Amino acid sequence: MNYSLDLKNVSREFRIGGMILGTKISAVDNFNLHVERDTPWIISIVGESGCGKTTLARMILGLLDASSGAITLNTQTVKSLKKSKKAFLRKVQPIFQNPFTAFSSRRTVMSYLYETALRLDVAANRDEAKKVITEVLHSVGLEYDLVIGKFPNQFSGGELQRVSIARALIPKPEFIIADEPVAMIDASLRMNIVNIFKSLKLDYNVCFIYITHDLSTAYYVSDYIAAMYRGNLIEFGEAKTIMDNPAHPYMELLMESIPRVGKLWDENMVLPDFESKEYTMKGCRFASRCPYTKEICNTTKPPMINLSDVHSALCYRHCDYSVDETGNTT
Repeated sequence: MNYSLDLKNVSREFRIGGMILGTKISAVDNFNLHVERDTPWIISIVGESGCGKTTLARMILGLLDASSGAITLNTQTVKSLKKSKKAFLRKVQPIFQNPFTAFSSRRTVMSYLYETALRLDVAANRDEAKKVITEVLHSVGLEYDLVIGKFPNQFSGGELQRVSIARALIPKPEFIIADEPVAMIDASLRMNIVNIFKSLKLDYNVCFIYITHDLSTAYYVSDYIAAMYRGNLIEFGEAKTIMDNPAHPYMELLMESIPRVGKLWDENMVLPDFESKEYTMKGCRFASRCPYTKEICNTTKPPMINLSDVHSALCYRHCDYSVDETGNTT
């Protein structure tokens, strides 16, 4: 079996500041990405807050419609899969940032696990559901007898996130979309969660799309990294290649800013807060901060350059170009 993710010309537009006088921005702008291999993989989508990575995750999860383009998971588009909610949830499962918002304080967490097993037809009755639940809890380091009867506030953040992972595993999905799953967890326990992802990838033959701004865990857990800036995919490749030899100036900046394992970058340290004007720039959206900026960077969006079979960057530094009399790049 091939495990594939294909995004073709995927965009999502929003209007801010009102329908008439507001500004239309592309939170995700013409995003193209293709990964396919015969074993499961983990892709980390990295970038600062506001870069569009969560918007992209919500589109893959079918929670948000793309303004244009198509998203395909193992030969089936998200649009077609969404026609049956049950079929979609058997194939794709989410893990969200804050596990305490995923469970009501008035219900035991076990009630959610049973509901998932029965509602998605993973089990025909509660006895069969118990076997499935016991297995998935054990796979994340928890035991059935220690979970049953407990409410969310009786777990630590790390424990409850492991329950969330177990719940996502119940239908044995092909894809799990994890949106900042370690952001609310103590730094000393984050590696426990990403280690679970690494083991489950092969034990359950599941692919992970890991949304994060923690580059240290991204490097550790990922097979591939996709870096985003202001809605654009600006670099993609194998994790080790990108982290050891970044090709885009933005990734160079991030690597210089995060020298230590477990350290998140300060989003206000180098880059400014959200600026809508950067989303409407005709040229490279990173041009105003790039130390290598050329005149063309301010006027014409750079192409995605293939540096190898599995490494590409959206940057004029890596291509030969010329500008004809009409101003077009060749």
